[in-house]
Amino acid sequence: MVVELIKVKDIDDGIRLNRWFLKYYPDLSLGHLQKLLRTKQIKVDGKRAETSLKLVAGQEIRIPPLKEEKSINLSKNIIAQKDAEFIKSLVIYKDQNIIVLNKPSGIAVQGGTNTKRHIDGMLDALKFDLEEAPKLVHRIDKETSGVLVLARTRKNAELLTKAFRERDLHKIYLALVRGNPPKDEGEIKLSLEKIGEKSIVSDEGKKAITHYRVLEKVGDKFALVEASPLSGRTHQIRAHLEAIGCPIVGDDKYFGKSRAHFTQLKDKLYLHAYKIDLSEIYNKIKEIKAPLPEHFRQAFDCLGIEFKE
Repeated sequence: MVVELIKVKDIDDGIRLNRWFLKYYPDLSLGHLQKLLRTKQIKVDGKRAETSLKLVAGQEIRIPPLKEEKSINLSKNIIAQKDAEFIKSLVIYKDQNIIVLNKPSGIAVQGGTNTKRHIDGMLDALKFDLEEAPKLVHRIDKETSGVLVLARTRKNAELLTKAFRERDLHKIYLALVRGNPPKDEGEIKLSLEKIGEKSIVSDEGKKAITHYRVLEKVGDKFALVEASPLSGRTHQIRAHLEAIGCPIVGDDKYFGKSRAHFTQLKDKLYLHAYKIDLSEIYNKIKEIKAPLPEHFRQAFDCLGIEFKE
């Protein structure tokens, strides 16, 4: 095996170095990548680099011999036909600027340790009439379903990323929770600190605000809640609803030590990114809704919840 010198393609202009390796060398672990960078076995334009480096088209990446990690074909990101058909079936809106997917529960937005199949790895199938693949501009949890917005050009990616960061795009989630919130409508203002894979309520954490509204109650056992995050913390809605005594049904992380299983309901997370308001960037009314997944529909039928989409 020999050292390779690979030029960054135009479609990868602006991508972070770690994301580039995740895209083209999915079997290379982050720890091994960091070691190769630290020991200067991987370089960019002959210089030492960090995982966070944003690449520029035309730059040259030095790749040392990698015995165990196989690269994908760098000349073409080949996607299995079944994955191409799958990702195309998720499209609920498309124009020259964006593509909106209705992401199912159970598939990750990006890859990572032990995650080989993910939305990011299928985006080349969504080029349609453009030369470049769409780009991720925000994320939702693996087990959360619903609206996922993609930017179709680098310029739109920058615009949307800024809008998401500054909370200019209003998002509404639907959550089926255990119990009833203390009020039918209100704001949860509890700072959250990320510890490990969870966010916990902590005075040392970052400010977090979630507005919620109860849409329907099933006695005192369940409630359908509409939730809008006014800040962007990890697992914010999940942690906040748990904090007021109403964990989301099917939530492995935030339902307490022994998560309740409800025999009449499917064992999935009942959190759905239902709607996003893009009016701010379109300068006109533009709302996009993601149809409810089947496990939500079945739960509503079972519990007698009437929800009109």
